[in-house]
Amino acid sequence: MIKKILLRDQDEILLALGVQDRKLRALEKEFKIDAVVKYNEDGQGAELSLKGTHSRLDKALARLRKTLEMSGKMKTEEDPKDRIPFKDNIIFRPEHARPIEACTENQTKYIEAVFENDLLVSIGPAGTGKTFLACACALRALELGMVERIIVTRPIVEAGEKLGFLPGDINEKTDPYLRPIYDAFYSMLGVEKFRALKYGNILEIAPLAYMRGRTLEKAFIILDEAQNTLPAQMKMFLTRMGINSKMVVNGDLTQIDLPQKTQSALLQLPKILKGVPGVSFVDFGPEDVVRHPLVKNILRAYDKWEKKTAKTEK
Repeated sequence: MIKKILLRDQDEILLALGVQDRKLRALEKEFKIDAVVKYNEDGQGAELSLKGTHSRLDKALARLRKTLEMSGKMKTEEDPKDRIPFKDNIIFRPEHARPIEACTENQTKYIEAVFENDLLVSIGPAGTGKTFLACACALRALELGMVERIIVTRPIVEAGEKLGFLPGDINEKTDPYLRPIYDAFYSMLGVEKFRALKYGNILEIAPLAYMRGRTLEKAFIILDEAQNTLPAQMKMFLTRMGINSKMVVNGDLTQIDLPQKTQSALLQLPKILKGVPGVSFVDFGPEDVVRHPLVKNILRAYDKWEKKTAKTEK
């Protein structure tokens, strides 16, 4: 039995076949099928023919669907009703959990801005999904072959309390600060896949100080907790961008932990980069909070209190 899939462009070909056809060879081995690729004369597309038993072909096609639907461009010779529809607000599909999708209008804007620009600056309160969405977008970009690695960094700044001397090597000292990022990737990848990416140097999670002197090419680079960076640190980070890379800067101006809050580089960034081509800004508000419903009310209460206090001090 033979079934065919039409790959319309180079992006789909890379997505389905992988670098040097590695994904395709792995698919053949896993499902015990044969695959033949016939490239179009213009070199832009191709026809992928799969040969095998009905049950094995169905499993192999399901795997290809899951991969190709992330690009929203899949076409096959099967009945359209058998296809899994692509939804624009779904950014990543974990194998062990429900799909990760935008829950608010601003989250949708965030995802679109990531893939339409080389640099996205996102500012908003806790619970609006900034870190989680950035990690999901990074995994999708990796899956689509847009980047070859993911690099996530945070400034190491204590949040209002002195932790004192921490025992252990440098990883043991910094891991507590980077734990929220580990949690995000754990939930999307599972422990085994996370470890495979991390120890294969495809996924790197490191303190901001480790970025100095590097040029990061074909990478998806995330700066989290950007409100705790100083202007010099921010400039150093932004100038790490290499060819074919994307950057996402996330921060919350209500949670600046620097000794002098006015020193936060995130306060200056929108003014400095306003109007620069390739840079996009997305602002989140309390309405975008996707944690426990009480979090929205807590944020509004704090905002009201801070405004009242500011008026009193004047």
